[in-house]
Amino acid sequence: MTIKEIQEEIIRLKKEKDFCILAHAYQGHEILEVADYMGDSYGLSVEASKDSRKNIIMCGVRFMAETCKILSSDKKVYLPNPEAGCPMAEQMNLETLNEMKKKYPGYAVVAYINTTSELKTACDVCVTSSSAVQICSKLDNDKILFIPDPNLGNYVQKQMPEKEFVFFNGGCPRHLAVTLDDALKAKELHPHAELLVHPECRPDVVAEADYVGSTTGIMAYARKSEKKEFIIGTEHSIVEHLQYECPDKMFYPISSKLMCHNMKLTTLVDILNVLKGTGGEEIVLSDEVMEGASRCINRMIALG
Repeated sequence: MTIKEIQEEIIRLKKEKDFCILAHAYQGHEILEVADYMGDSYGLSVEASKDSRKNIIMCGVRFMAETCKILSSDKKVYLPNPEAGCPMAEQMNLETLNEMKKKYPGYAVVAYINTTSELKTACDVCVTSSSAVQICSKLDNDKILFIPDPNLGNYVQKQMPEKEFVFFNGGCPRHLAVTLDDALKAKELHPHAELLVHPECRPDVVAEADYVGSTTGIMAYARKSEKKEFIIGTEHSIVEHLQYECPDKMFYPISSKLMCHNMKLTTLVDILNVLKGTGGEEIVLSDEVMEGASRCINRMIALG
């Protein structure tokens, strides 16, 4: 089958079998073309919860499918490739978190959305890259244990120096791979381009940016800007997507290192196999995990 034929069969089957397809922005463009919604992980989960269809395919990684299940407990949620995990979400477990909580008693535990559902059960509130500053600023507690990404945590801390932050020594391996030297070389190669970076990047890279924001924030900024050239400091797929969307503008990757292998595991055939009932994995979470993780996410919603 050709790519076009597979896409046509996916579109036919999702209508026939009442499926909604979500695609994280780091997915390949051929997957975005068959998706009903594209965006960041939490935003996609919200869209799915509002959608009337009872079956959901999350084209992303496991923690995203878990978040989707938590917000749509009455629906069936499928991860097309069961091997698609997230190194950052999986680098910390409950035992490690509980040890940190004992070391820092009285600290509010703030979990980045890029964590497992099990880990969220032991946290006070969840945040996304776009809401982290707002949520942390609204917490009554001035002492914050931020997990698992110290780079995003550092970015948040700089917006509110009056609060005390403690971090886990983790982070996204892909964004961590990008160095200040990479950023400076990219700016030297493209002197007229603005640098747009994700706050998961190292602090010295973030300091060089013209804009810092979530994946969808970066894309929105580039679309609306009157500038014509941009260096993209997040996963390489965003360069490709923006090239398609804005053919009159130029987009350059900050580094060839920024390629998420886990995101690239999902293929069109994986999606097709879910629809045919021959592949993928249905996400099943215990009542205890569902309740605990929901509390963490609902606190985020309550804080805006």
